Amino acid sequence: MAEASTKNHDYHIIDPSPWPFIGSVSAFIMAVGAITYFHDGPIWVMLIGLAGVLYTMLAWWSDVIKEAHEGHHTPVVQLHLRYGMIMFIASEVMFFVAWFWAFFDASLFFDEAQQFARVEYTGGMWPPKGIEVIDAWHLPLFNTLLLLTSGTTVTWAHHALIEGDREGLKWGLILTVLLGAIFTCVQVYEYVVAPFAFKDSIYGATFFMATGFHGFHVFVGTIFLIVCLIRANKGHFTPKQHFGFESAAWYWHFVDVVWLFLFAAVYLWGNAGGVVAAH
Repeated sequence: MAEASTKNHDYHIIDPSPWPFIGSVSAFIMAVGAITYFHDGPIWVMLIGLAGVLYTMLAWWSDVIKEAHEGHHTPVVQLHLRYGMIMFIASEVMFFVAWFWAFFDASLFFDEAQQFARVEYTGGMWPPKGIEVIDAWHLPLFNTLLLLTSGTTVTWAHHALIEGDREGLKWGLILTVLLGAIFTCVQVYEYVVAPFAFKDSIYGATFFMATGFHGFHVFVGTIFLIVCLIRANKGHFTPKQHFGFESAAWYWHFVDVVWLFLFAAVYLWGNAGGVVAAH
């Protein structure tokens, strides 16, 4: 009779972990702290919760990496991890659909009869009357070229890894991280010199929510790639087992595609003077 501990399948039955509970408690504390802070309460409760969430992320992902090195990530487990990453990216797509929906609702129905206050704020046109828009062919175009180039460098790094070229992997990641960091700096500068603010109009609100959340995703993706670079320098990835890097590359390509839609819809179409006017 086989022992109870004998493994005769390709799945990974994880050991009991404290991180789901600690992460949930930390997220709850952070949410309560944020609500309290928004009502003129102290900020330290929210910061304690945030620290707990960040520590949970670090420790939990470290455990996943350790499990991979211990041989628990069989081909079946890797396949399911990829399914999970695909579903996560799909959820992120729907997150951005909400902001695109808000932008197109405001720009296409600026004189909607049921939205009585909308005409007052838009002046019966889009872009709203009195709003000086950002020229799409300057900083936004430069950022578009940066992200498209970064998509090329991360693909180079991926192919280098598959071919066993560790130097190509490292340099591809270094260039991608640098391009992502430059993109973030350019976007921050664009926000500083923007001729409108978040609270100025419905245009400012939709613009900063859509592009701002994308900028946050670029920041997260850059950190993701920095972690991959650190792991690559430690020799963690192999041509046959590199899910951590592959998921980072998928995430980065997702960020690239979202920016192309933002550039086309928000900066080009939405900024074109007189593209839509009151009937």
